[in-house]
Amino acid sequence: MNEVDQALANQLIDVRRNLHREPELAYEEFRTTEKLREWLTHANIHILDLPLQTGLIAEIGQEKGPIVAIRCDIDALPIDEQTELPFASEVPGKMHACGHDFHTATILGAALLLKAREGDLPGRVRVLFQPAEETGHGAESVLASGGLKDVAAIFGLHNSPDLPTGVFGTRTGALTAGVDRFEITVKGVGAHAATPEKGVDTIVTSAQIITALQTIVSRQNSSTEPVVLSVTRINGGSTWNVLPEQVELEGTVRTYNEEIRRLIPIQMTRIIEGVAAAAGAEAQLHWYPGPPATINHGEWADFTKEIASQAGYDVHDIPPQMGGEDFSFYLQQIPGAFVNIGTGPAYALHHPRFDVDEAAILPAAKYFALLAEQALVKLQEKANS
Repeated sequence: MNEVDQALANQLIDVRRNLHREPELAYEEFRTTEKLREWLTHANIHILDLPLQTGLIAEIGQEKGPIVAIRCDIDALPIDEQTELPFASEVPGKMHACGHDFHTATILGAALLLKAREGDLPGRVRVLFQPAEETGHGAESVLASGGLKDVAAIFGLHNSPDLPTGVFGTRTGALTAGVDRFEITVKGVGAHAATPEKGVDTIVTSAQIITALQTIVSRQNSSTEPVVLSVTRINGGSTWNVLPEQVELEGTVRTYNEEIRRLIPIQMTRIIEGVAAAAGAEAQLHWYPGPPATINHGEWADFTKEIASQAGYDVHDIPPQMGGEDFSFYLQQIPGAFVNIGTGPAYALHHPRFDVDEAAILPAAKYFALLAEQALVKLQEKANS
């Protein structure tokens, strides 16, 4: 590594560690935004004036020509860090346990590299530092701000502890799943546990609902279409000898197919209400839609792999993942692709001991700078043909 690359690598590692020490949760990224504004301003990079409470969008390049966007996310998670790193979180109960500090350092590095070549860019690059990805809805606030107006292609990344450093992965079509949350309220009649016939047992009813819901996966949707329906929380009762009047269930549904996603709450409602009625109870579904599946556009997914090969990555087609990603909202409106950059092996995402290989930061920054520049060239050539 030459001296210039080493200096930039050290700078970006310092950025990552700075952010890691002071993690901020979704919509609270005020200090993170201030830091980004300072770093970008110091590099003489233009920041757009947009109605964003947290997060920001910078712009690099020429007034004429196409516009592409590269995006990272900046929020942390409500997790107590257990890494014992010298730059571990200094904020109790908050941690960059999903690598958004890595993402931010990477895209900031790409911005610095693009700024150095600004006069050669055949268009503009919007550099998006997005808030609140962990809520599943931060992207919607960015779209509402108008900051991506006229963008012709958009690209984003996630680090992957499942891929070794130096490995790049993506695919055409669904890369991450649509993510929805549900709550179910089951109401019956409380009674002494010794005389259940005098009440309506919400515990048994809830157990039957949980079991019956799995028929949505096994019997009501095609076995060729992946669906996950998980009940993750049960809350009911306060002591050992009383049948509770009410039980609350909570969980999530994941699928890649938008039509199945639309049908599942209908299927769940039918099962929930039917099972409850058979027991003499009442039950209600509360549905909270999250981000849709991340559907990569084939042309741009292939392009990201081509550029990754040029950048020296070991490129792989990877299987779709059941995790969620609100980059999907961008891809519903703008052609583009989402990619995975290997930073492992490590603890899994959202683990209190999660960490990334910092040696992956500079290559990822160089890759995204090259990707953005070559995407502009590709769009300009298409416009001229």
